Amino acid sequence: MKIFYNFLLIINCIMDNYNEVRKKITDARRIVFKFGTNVLRNDFKEISLSRIYTFIEDTAYLKKMGKEPIIVTSGAVGLGAKRLGTDSSISMSVKQACAAVGQSRLMSIYEDGFDKYGIVTAQILLTEEDFTHRRKYLSLHDTLNTLINMGTIPVINQNDTVSTEELDFYQDAFEVSFSDNDKLSALVASELDADLLVVLSDIDGLFNDNPKVNPDAEKIDVVEKITEDFENFTKNALSPVSGGRGGIKTKLEAMKVVTRSGGTAVIANGKTPHIVRRLFDENETEKLGTIFLPTENLANKKRWIAYATNIQARLTVNDGAKKALTQEYKSLLPIGIINIEGDCQKGDIVSIVDTQGNEFARGMVNYNCSDCKRIMGRHSDDILTILGYKNYDAVITRDNIALL
Repeated sequence: MKIFYNFLLIINCIMDNYNEVRKKITDARRIVFKFGTNVLRNDFKEISLSRIYTFIEDTAYLKKMGKEPIIVTSGAVGLGAKRLGTDSSISMSVKQACAAVGQSRLMSIYEDGFDKYGIVTAQILLTEEDFTHRRKYLSLHDTLNTLINMGTIPVINQNDTVSTEELDFYQDAFEVSFSDNDKLSALVASELDADLLVVLSDIDGLFNDNPKVNPDAEKIDVVEKITEDFENFTKNALSPVSGGRGGIKTKLEAMKVVTRSGGTAVIANGKTPHIVRRLFDENETEKLGTIFLPTENLANKKRWIAYATNIQARLTVNDGAKKALTQEYKSLLPIGIINIEGDCQKGDIVSIVDTQGNEFARGMVNYNCSDCKRIMGRHSDDILTILGYKNYDAVITRDNIALL
């Protein structure tokens, strides 16, 4: 416990000006809500209609108040599994079948609920490919903005029926942009320049220990910055939330995406009565959830490079190259690369790691991986001789590098 409080001291988690921090929530206009599996189900693993209709009622209230809510929802796989009388964890194909059955049932609940308040909903099913390809990413941005401007509430879910998250075995260097709705909600918030992301689960917020194991665990009201030490602690001390696909680790990853994109984020307990309305009530006296404050505002393209794309390969660089990238903000030259894993094409996003294997940046490559392997460790002047052509002096130019 003492170690954790040292972390709190380092990152200045708890702030005195709480009311000022709260205004980032109450004043937020564009808000992404993520409703987790555990808050949409009751103790019998069935859909909790009373709770979901309360979410709908409170979200409709915010809409009438001039807010722009967007919903990222879980629950399709669970609904389908209940309807089919099967266990969705048996295999990937069974899970996808459950999603196909459950998705229409889940959407009908949202559509019927919001219709009673005269609000039109729009169903959006997304996979990793919708973020990885830049054109699709920009098209999605335009579509969502158009739907919001037309007065609808987009209801978004991962398209589990065709999702390729199982490709994590494809190769060691391959990494999907998201495999759970925590990260998906953060990517949506980042893409839409949302003021706020609200992640509702069955926990009251971020604690200094696992509250389901330690009854004396204390909630943290405000997190000013998520440091590496803080992340390492939470990964080891706080176990995943049962029933959902993610846990505190995926939620912290989501918080990082949003706060580095200039937004504020909240983790709160979706089982707290009228939690949605209470979060935005200026007269609320209870410190609900944990608030994560914005730390920077990455340019849109760098957000996409850092978080929204599948990673096709891993480039290991020497200490000199790491210093040039992180301290001098230079391009990555072939002479600084010492190893390449995976397979990539020109324009793909790759992970950049140091000699200890720690990822510190991502970038868009100017050459395919086979050509990169031929020129790595060589001077840029040798590229034309080795390859027979030369597009750039750098393997990755500095404008296409996002530091993590």
